[in-house]
Amino acid sequence: MINSQPEQTLLREPCRLLITGGAGFIGSNFVHHWCNNYKRDRVVVLDALTYAGNRQNLASLENRENFRFVKGNICDRAFIDSLLQEENIDTVAHFAAESHVDRSILGPDAFIQTNVVGTFTLLESFRHYWMSRGQPQSDRFLHVSTDEVYGSLAPDDPPFTETTPYAPNSPYSASKAGSDHLARAYYHTYGLPTIITNCSNNYGSYHFPEKLIPLMCINILLGKPLPVYGDGQNVRDWLYVGDHCRALDVVINQGKPGETYNIGGNNEVKNLDLVELLCQLMDELAPHLPVQPSTKLITFVKDRPGHDRRYAIDASKIKRELGWTPQETLLSGLRQTIAWYLNNRDWWQPLLSEEYQAYYQKVYGIEAIK
Repeated sequence: MINSQPEQTLLREPCRLLITGGAGFIGSNFVHHWCNNYKRDRVVVLDALTYAGNRQNLASLENRENFRFVKGNICDRAFIDSLLQEENIDTVAHFAAESHVDRSILGPDAFIQTNVVGTFTLLESFRHYWMSRGQPQSDRFLHVSTDEVYGSLAPDDPPFTETTPYAPNSPYSASKAGSDHLARAYYHTYGLPTIITNCSNNYGSYHFPEKLIPLMCINILLGKPLPVYGDGQNVRDWLYVGDHCRALDVVINQGKPGETYNIGGNNEVKNLDLVELLCQLMDELAPHLPVQPSTKLITFVKDRPGHDRRYAIDASKIKRELGWTPQETLLSGLRQTIAWYLNNRDWWQPLLSEEYQAYYQKVYGIEAIK
């Protein structure tokens, strides 16, 4: 659970916040952050509960008077229309998305449907609802996106800024680029108070096991191979999810409609170096591992098609204009993350289903975790 305080305590009227994708990884961390810091606000979580959505992520909040969970799909226009009216929503934080590059390569259809059509449906519904209420300028529509829309960087290229041209290289990043363009267009065409954020790779609690850091932690605990794509030299900028939640808090409360804010952790690391660091920390923090040192488990596998070589975020705009900077170093964030996975086996063990094992085998071509 995220317990960090917001960047600045703001004196304001309580808001009525709809959080889409709030049972997923980043979304659920954000729900906890918001509920802990803004106890007077009404928080409505909407999630379709697909494979990566887990209502257990929100279990400790279910009995709160100002909290409601609703199962539903952002592509269902009539449902969205009704929910906005019923809850008198004034702020939307839009996390709902298909987000795993490997899955987008195997089956891009769901990514186009959820990320493009779903975002369009949500924007269009919120636009008509907003207009019916007299177009209040205090309303907000936060669209949470990714640095992958910018494409790939060469080793010596400067980091992505908010004005870097889009150049997506996977069905996932292309679908997110499309949704970003829609959010931007709705501000410029209709005046809808949208704000876009593009973040670097997140890590932390409630992260589905298919993603790199939880995958490595769980495989080390089980003594299974640690699959590393290609030569392991691909570079990513890592952002602790608690820091991301604080940034989004500041953007909603202080950000300017029509603007884009890049959010990064200032932690550029090669994939292989990250895996080796995780091995080192797991050897230190996890007792009685089946294989030690854990680096013995590192297994190089065939590279992902269209694998971007490097991502890096320039987060100077959000620091300069809104005063946000990350609080966690990579080491401090990883220690907290590992501790969470060590203490929450009951959360991740049921996720290693037959469907997940079949997917794992298809992607990596090695024995699935069990």
